[in-house]
Amino acid sequence: MTTALRTQYVAAMTTAPESRPADLVITGCTTLTHDDPHGAGGIGFVEDSAIVVREGVIESITTPEAVAGLPAVERVDARGQLAMPGLINCHTHTPMVAFRGIAEDVPIEEWFNDWIWPIEVNLTDRDVELGALLACAEMIRGGVTTFADHYFSMDAIAAATEASGLRANLGWGFFSSEGAAGRERSLDFALRLRDAADGRITTSLAPHAPYTVNDDDLAATAELAREHGLLVHIHAAENGDQTAASVAAHGHTPIEALRRAGLLDVDLLVAHGTGLTDDDFVVLGRGTGHIAFATAPKGYLKFGWDMTPMRALASIGVPVGLATDGAASNNTLDVWESMTLTGLTQKSAERDPGWLTARQALDHATTQSARAVGLGDRIGALAPGRRADLILVDLTGPHTQPIHDHAATLVFSARSADVLTTIVDGRILMRDRKLLTLDVPRIVEEMTTRLPALTDRGHGRRVQDYDPA
Repeated sequence: MTTALRTQYVAAMTTAPESRPADLVITGCTTLTHDDPHGAGGIGFVEDSAIVVREGVIESITTPEAVAGLPAVERVDARGQLAMPGLINCHTHTPMVAFRGIAEDVPIEEWFNDWIWPIEVNLTDRDVELGALLACAEMIRGGVTTFADHYFSMDAIAAATEASGLRANLGWGFFSSEGAAGRERSLDFALRLRDAADGRITTSLAPHAPYTVNDDDLAATAELAREHGLLVHIHAAENGDQTAASVAAHGHTPIEALRRAGLLDVDLLVAHGTGLTDDDFVVLGRGTGHIAFATAPKGYLKFGWDMTPMRALASIGVPVGLATDGAASNNTLDVWESMTLTGLTQKSAERDPGWLTARQALDHATTQSARAVGLGDRIGALAPGRRADLILVDLTGPHTQPIHDHAATLVFSARSADVLTTIVDGRILMRDRKLLTLDVPRIVEEMTTRLPALTDRGHGRRVQDYDPA
């Protein structure tokens, strides 16, 4: 960023400091900026800046000199570090960290039918809570400040979220095989927990997928979402085989099934979408709701799927957020890794080194991810009035030096282990790589004692049968 542009940016972002102490002041950092935090957001960088936080909100972004005499409850000297919006995991199943590495090198049908769904029969609320706690610890250490979860026993995940200090959008998943009770439970949870944890928890309705939730239940979900102003979080067109099976069995694609149910006219977050067709883009472009996709490229590479067609989605104005899916397929909840892989796999898929640029990858990781989870006006950019969800990244390591382009350094050189400090709502959850809200050894110790019962498949039952049609 030029000197003139930096001066203009700081002047625009700075507000006069109050006389009372700030809650948090961060000084000496380079700050990732968005030219227009409310739009697509061009990525820039302001060196030697300071960030002032009060009551969980960014009050100003200014210079270290401007805050030198400002009293503060807590100060962080961030010289050599870069401040950026916290990463957002737009689609995951946090308790599945307990299944990390348990079903490897198998096709999706075997993965579901022989491994994951037989094991999930055994889940207890405590298993779910322990898995979510461990997942939250992993995400905090990786610079994730918000996640969107789609799973079962969601009250347990909400408890883990509150304990961790993270922000989350939570949806209780359901299948039509459960009858009306599944949909009703998802709605009950969404209404009970909306704005819990001092507003850090938002909620969604979470039908599993068009191949496990019938047309009537999808339509009922759309009506409930419209009535209560809720986001709908669903898997759809996960891969090309699913789309082909849907066309063969029903005469239309999974995306067309969503349209017929009215789900393209409400706020909708679709996981994966690697099996989209040309006609699907026309259908999506006609939707009147806020439609977004979540992409988790590592899992697609492992299953041998195509990539989410982000360029085509961008052409119709559909945001794509970054995700990991569950650790049973992705092995980690490392959104930083997802950002790097997104940049690389999109270049490969499009056969174009000019797509996706490092700045575009950062835009997907920040503003587009925030929009995908329905929080585009609260998080995803560092600006006055936004929630103080940010991370400090160490850029002094040999693998990040020298820095010719901060964007390229972040996306293609830095890694999640370079995150030193993670902050949500102005509260420091990790400082200098030390977790402050969760006790990982205790969580792992209890989880380990429960694994034999949890992973037993001898009962011969499944929570569901995988049929991609």
